Amino acid sequence: MDRRTFLAAAAAGGVAATAGVAGPAAAGAAQWPAAGTAPAGSRAPSGCTFVRSLGELREAIGRATPGSVIALADGNYDVPAGAPIAITGLRGTPDRPITIRAETIGGVVLTGEQSFVLTGSSDLTLSGFAFRQRTTLEIPPDCRRIRLTRNDFQLADIEGLHWLMVRADHSTVDRNDFHGKSTLGIYLGIEGAGSDGMAQGVHITRNHFRDHTFPGDNGGEPIRLGVSPRALTTAGAVVEFNLFERADGDPEAISVKSSGNTIRHNTIRDSFGGIVLRHGNVNRVEGNYVLSGSNGIRIYGDDHRIVNNYLERISGSGIVLGSGNVRDHFVGESAASRRGNDAPDRVEIALNTVLDCVTAISGESHRTLPPLACTVTDNLLMADSGQLVNMPFQDGIGWSGNIHWGQAADGNAPAATRVDPRLAAGPDGIRRLTAGSPAINAATRSYPGVGLDLDGQPRARRADVGADEYSTRRPRLRPLTATEVGPHAS
Repeated sequence: MDRRTFLAAAAAGGVAATAGVAGPAAAGAAQWPAAGTAPAGSRAPSGCTFVRSLGELREAIGRATPGSVIALADGNYDVPAGAPIAITGLRGTPDRPITIRAETIGGVVLTGEQSFVLTGSSDLTLSGFAFRQRTTLEIPPDCRRIRLTRNDFQLADIEGLHWLMVRADHSTVDRNDFHGKSTLGIYLGIEGAGSDGMAQGVHITRNHFRDHTFPGDNGGEPIRLGVSPRALTTAGAVVEFNLFERADGDPEAISVKSSGNTIRHNTIRDSFGGIVLRHGNVNRVEGNYVLSGSNGIRIYGDDHRIVNNYLERISGSGIVLGSGNVRDHFVGESAASRRGNDAPDRVEIALNTVLDCVTAISGESHRTLPPLACTVTDNLLMADSGQLVNMPFQDGIGWSGNIHWGQAADGNAPAATRVDPRLAAGPDGIRRLTAGSPAINAATRSYPGVGLDLDGQPRARRADVGADEYSTRRPRLRPLTATEVGPHAS
């Protein structure tokens, strides 16, 4: 049985290139006119270098210094095979980056084999482009602090083609739109130098990942944060405030295969994929919404913290605490061993709200190594069908403070309080505690380092059970919508 089928049971061609460009080619790169004299509809800032051809763009890149802004006129540009837009040894500074941008957001369409090829560059921003190339856009490990912002990614729909691969430390991928892939391959991968390195401190925020329809059982992730040989490397990535819609190319919408990362405040809606800690240790999954999908949060590895998440109407399990065929990964193990599932140790699952899933929290029995020293505490689990808990291995798990409600069976949870938590849906559809709820101030443990709830509001000294801390104030954070992410987001 393939992975897609098992998980469900258990819980256009290359784009045609266009040669034309907008506007006549000038003899040299023109300076953008003073403020107030820009052509109608243009959004390039005053004082930037405005170019009207790929030749002018290459010349302007060669002259760029820290703080330079280069704007390419709107149009379709077919980048010749063997002659990409080379950016070599171009270095801005952290406070004065070099910016290469489209005249207007999405107005420059880059077709051909490649677009930009970076080497040995730092403090550089690429903004506003529509990438339609036929090979992966690579950000290599000899670069630093590269930002890709407000771009549209719909590369050629070629089997096995990954669209964006980031290997440069402290890079930022923000406010981009990734959409429209139907074949094997990922939208965004984070890796690093050599065979086991990871780019350090990558920030992925406010992106829209949508409409990946690859029907296979593996290999269509919107975000893949590492691969198995890199699992033990601490990456320190932050993946936050991204929206995933119809992410159906893989059971893993966010696939974590490295260590020391934070996955927070993302919204996954109407998708086959969920959040999966597949390899690695010491990752934190906090304050995410997973709504009306097939997979929730699935966990392998050690010392993870899963807190303040809200999962609703998942056709499988809301949260899966996995089992293993290896106890722990270690440096020097064989490739076959490294690909194995690491049985969870010391994983904390706390203060989550799981509603109307087929199973709220489950484990796995098809691998022999159970979780050890894990805790499932102060979660709010509610459904009117199915069962709330199905955990085949109990000896390695501590339970306390969980509230159950609804017509669903309790399952084999060893301890829970069955009481109506008195939830009510807000304008955003999220069900939160109301006055007088027995979940208020009912947590059985303290949670250092969990200062805020799902809504971004302060937790009391004694927390409420579930992801929501009762408050009469308007939530600071809500599920994301398409207007809050992507190229035109604030």
